[in-house]
Amino acid sequence: MDFGLQGKVALVFGAGGGLGGAIAHSLSGEGARVVLADIDGDAARRATSRLSGEGAEAMALEWDIADLSVIASRIAEIEAKFGSVSILVNITGGPPPTPAAGQAPELWSKHFDSMVRSVIAVTDAVLPGMRRQGWGRIITSTSSGIVSPIPNLGISNALRLALVGWSKTMAREVGHDGITTNIILPGRIATARITYLDEQKARREGRSVESVSQESADAIPVGRYGRPEEYADAVAFLASQQASYITGTVMRVDGGLIASI
Repeated sequence: MDFGLQGKVALVFGAGGGLGGAIAHSLSGEGARVVLADIDGDAARRATSRLSGEGAEAMALEWDIADLSVIASRIAEIEAKFGSVSILVNITGGPPPTPAAGQAPELWSKHFDSMVRSVIAVTDAVLPGMRRQGWGRIITSTSSGIVSPIPNLGISNALRLALVGWSKTMAREVGHDGITTNIILPGRIATARITYLDEQKARREGRSVESVSQESADAIPVGRYGRPEEYADAVAFLASQQASYITGTVMRVDGGLIASI
């Protein structure tokens, strides 16, 4: 199926590896020109080199999404090379595992700035270009904790949920401009972040990482962790022409993990 993304400009955060890297690869495979942004500039450049070696049009940007001061200059770089962004994939790092209670206000502020305020600011920066084109896709990757709060991820559960309200509200504001805005959430996808969380749980409970991972896999109806490319292909579909009537929604890519309806 042709997703109709040939020549579209996609800005993907966290694209140096993990979910972001897989998403950049999937979008480039559909003919999009991809900007791979990552706080780790070397990782972004390596990932870009791999895509370029496959014949994709891609550029790397070292970009800490939490640094609001660089947004205008980074967008200008993209527009100078490729033109206006048509597809924005918002991905931020997650906070450390913590309970919800007893966290310092400064810690909440730090992660609000990096996980929420940053996403809103970048989106606001690319919206004018999308409106000029009469076409846009804003896809924000969050966490299964927005549907079923994950124990000991209090900050993540709370802050990522704020993005759901923002995205749903904005969908009504930009729909007439040909722009869709959706939330996509992973279950347990085999990335470095999930490995880290499994390691932290194993340490807290005095267990092996293998036993923690197996217990988690056993709780998933399909019996395994997801592959990054499976998540990435779902994002590519949300970015497609065929998904033009899907907006203001939350898509789960979790292997059936979340039990709620």
